Amino acid sequence: MTGPTDWVPAGIDVDRPSAARVYDYFLGGAHNFAVDRALAEQIAAMTPNIGETMRSNRVFLRRAVRYLVARGVRQFLDIGSGIPTAGNVHEIALDAAPDSAVVYVDIDPVAVEHSRAILAGVDRADVICADVRDVDRVLGEAQKLGLLDFAEPVAVLLAGVLHFVPDNDSPAAIVAALREAMAPGSYLLVSHATADGQPPEVVEAQRLSSRTATEIMLRPRAGIAAYFDGFDLVEPGLVFIPQWRPDPRDPVDEHPEQVGAYAGVGRKS
Repeated sequence: MTGPTDWVPAGIDVDRPSAARVYDYFLGGAHNFAVDRALAEQIAAMTPNIGETMRSNRVFLRRAVRYLVARGVRQFLDIGSGIPTAGNVHEIALDAAPDSAVVYVDIDPVAVEHSRAILAGVDRADVICADVRDVDRVLGEAQKLGLLDFAEPVAVLLAGVLHFVPDNDSPAAIVAALREAMAPGSYLLVSHATADGQPPEVVEAQRLSSRTATEIMLRPRAGIAAYFDGFDLVEPGLVFIPQWRPDPRDPVDEHPEQVGAYAGVGRKS
């Protein structure tokens, strides 16, 4: 796309790159502008595996949703969902269990408006515009939709979102607040960018991310593992994304650390 279209709400600055649209571009989506593609290509030139990292994150999310549905989870709160692409959470969940319910949450108005267009006519999924840092609003708005019952198990999906939360906004406190609202038997999913095992140019790519409204914070494994306090990590624990329950038909590369991100799923007892 090269200019504004009818899916862009009034007041959106299409001359400033959007993290959601950059992510959409890397996933092969069509809802992005030249400014987003330019930033994506600049980042990709410095870190050639960035596109694969984002695609790996999406594949992990799909694997994890299937895993959760198989364990009886029927409620999903996907925070930082971005612009849904083919094979998104509600498609995977509803295909496996038609009684599933999905609420998407994103802070980017463009992502939210496009999500609404995708979800038109889907009774068991909806979207709200909210900031992950405002947990009370996220939970309150999600409950108002009437799709989720937090007295029952719910899967809270934080796929590639906590690394957009700076330390001074206490991402650990955000997760703790979400945990308190989750019933026993609920699950937490986290994937998070890291500098562990990464070359120096990753830091430069992180600097480039500050040109969007959401700078990426690279954190070590120990810091990411702390988000699972109060949860029992399911096997194989917190690992590099390709190592989390890979499809046997898709062998893990010899260097899974090259994706530059960890992934894990935990269950609240």
